Amino acid sequence: MKEKETKIIEQKTTLRDIKKKDLAVQTKKTSIRNKSFRNKFFLKLFILVIPVISLALYMAFLFISNKDDSIITSQELNKKFSYYTHKIKNSLSFSNIYLDENDISTKKTDSELELPRETLEESSTMEKSKNKNWWLNSGGIMYFQENGFSTNIGSLSEDSIWRKLYAKSNPRDTDNGCFPQNIFRLVNKQKFKNFSQSVYFDIKKINLSESEYRNESNGVLLFNRYQDGDNLYYTGIRVDGHIVVKKKIDGDYFTMIEKNIFKNKNKYDKENNPNLIPQNSWIGIKSQLINTDSDEVEIKVFVDFGEGKWELVVETIDREDKYGNTPFLEKGFVGIRTDFMDVNFKNYTIENK
Repeated sequence: MKEKETKIIEQKTTLRDIKKKDLAVQTKKTSIRNKSFRNKFFLKLFILVIPVISLALYMAFLFISNKDDSIITSQELNKKFSYYTHKIKNSLSFSNIYLDENDISTKKTDSELELPRETLEESSTMEKSKNKNWWLNSGGIMYFQENGFSTNIGSLSEDSIWRKLYAKSNPRDTDNGCFPQNIFRLVNKQKFKNFSQSVYFDIKKINLSESEYRNESNGVLLFNRYQDGDNLYYTGIRVDGHIVVKKKIDGDYFTMIEKNIFKNKNKYDKENNPNLIPQNSWIGIKSQLINTDSDEVEIKVFVDFGEGKWELVVETIDREDKYGNTPFLEKGFVGIRTDFMDVNFKNYTIENK
């Protein structure tokens, strides 16, 4: 009887030991699972937090590195773009040609570089522009990259919202909305009084629209002391090869000075010779406006014909008794206008004088 009771006690002891071992194993497994869960949790947290910290540091860097507003270069403007722009990855060559996304080949070569492209879309007012430096007043959409920017290049796709809008609002000048860049108007949001502004442009294509407004007065022009669309100075190069300074006051144009700088044996002709400005070539245009002591506006225009040096080509004076009798003496906006063409730009600079 005692032997039997002893065996029962031993069996119970053995069972308790087995249960203890099982409990220890289960505890160890639970500990391992908890540790694994913590590791995964912290890994996910790390993955989420690092981009946020990086973005915060980047924005802080932009704020700290903001320079004096007296000089604005296109490089600084483009680097300071925020995430309100649409970043599109496209295959672009080193030739500074900014292509419409529909024209970009999917086949890449050794001479191509994968770079992001940023867009700015047209807005009805300067306040509604999503860029802190620029307002695209007309032209639908434009592209920024590296040290340059461009109008839209080529025809917009059929599903483009801007093609549809312009097809309704201005089919005449945009070929039913295909080429809103035909009336490209870009305005800087800062005002300047005495200044010089310059940019290099490369005409990729003339858009041979049937519009009656495609004529010899079209070209690449700079806005100067822009008060609004009806009151400003224009300086630039026309498609008939002439450099021009014009004043627009209350909607009326006054030609202040004009000079032929791109002479051609064949004169401008809307159909047969629609452009005398060299294409696929970088040309620089610079305007300088300074008020004189006698309340006149001295206007000078320089051109870099691709040789790396600025050449003064025309200069004129605006005063009370000429060109609408009211010179623009106060600060105004600056910017760029092009007509019926696809254009790349680089090295835009403006400097107070």
